[in-house]
Amino acid sequence: MTDFTFACTGVRADPYAAGPTLVFRLRITATGDAPGETVRVHALALRCQIRIEPARRGYGTGEAAALHDLFGERARWGTTLQPLQFAQVAVMVPSFTGETETDVVVPCTYDMDIASGRYLSALEDGEAPLLMLFSGTAFTGAGGFHVEPVPWDREAPFRMPAEVWREMVEQHFPGCGWLRLPRDTMADLLAYRSRHALASWEATVRALLDTAAAAQPPPEDPAWAGAVLPRAVERTAP
Repeated sequence: MTDFTFACTGVRADPYAAGPTLVFRLRITATGDAPGETVRVHALALRCQIRIEPARRGYGTGEAAALHDLFGERARWGTTLQPLQFAQVAVMVPSFTGETETDVVVPCTYDMDIASGRYLSALEDGEAPLLMLFSGTAFTGAGGFHVEPVPWDREAPFRMPAEVWREMVEQHFPGCGWLRLPRDTMADLLAYRSRHALASWEATVRALLDTAAAAQPPPEDPAWAGAVLPRAVERTAP
């Protein structure tokens, strides 16, 4: 059996992709049973699953607040910081002997309804701890070829700089973000914009926020404001 090992050597944002895309650089090594023996690989049909391992880094106060909806209070993080599914892609690696490098192209989303997107957007600096899990089928052999599986226990940890994620998002959504809404809600929002002749979606949302803020009555001071209330443990006169 061929022994396959994997290592991620880097990642970059693809500036020419139609949508947000990360490109991971993957080094693959194929060795035989004898020490130093290299193996001829005719082709490698690889499946790569990428997970986020949030327990493998620390978080600042602002990051913790942004991650509250995913993991809850810090006191619960011992049980709630569970891995998040990031991506699952297929990679066809061409012929090589011994060692090669290839790109793993991962289409991404900026949808804040997806846990991985919310997590990566919450990071202010540092790195996102990823784990790449591999499986697949290898076609090997010096003469002819043999078909053998890539063991399910092959994996490669990688710490992706948070700056790469921000760069990718900025390339496709410069200075802004987007929300995914149900079709009925979007139709109502469009009708509101048309009725009020608003020039943009930003102006539409801002008008709704301003209207909601103006409709809230100012807080009133309670009648007992400033009074000294009896302690809860004291008995009051009938």
